[in-house]
Amino acid sequence: MAVPNYTYLKLKMLGLGEVITIDTSFQCAYECEVECCDHAAAIVTSKELAAIRKEVTKEAPNPERSARSFKPVEGTKEVLIDPSSPKDKVVRIGTTLSSK
Repeated sequence: MAVPNYTYLKLKMLGLGEVITIDTSFQCAYECEVECCDHAAAIVTSKELAAIRKEVTKEAPNPERSARSFKPVEGTKEVLIDPSSPKDKVVRIGTTLSSK
């Protein structure tokens, strides 16, 4: 059994044949309160994160599938970057651009 006294920031409890008194300062009490609030906020945030994770899809998008589904806009033309290169590297340019 312990008896806290918030006015004097003391905690008294029975020991072996005597009363044990623990005291602190206002600065220490304030720091403990701030730490307790930070800890509570972290707990709430972790519970919210767990709820969000349940809602998010578990399967990551397949980058190859989305890359293959891309179709160039009409009005483009493929031009070789380097005709002497053994690799056929091309660039697409628009054919409907103005002369400016």
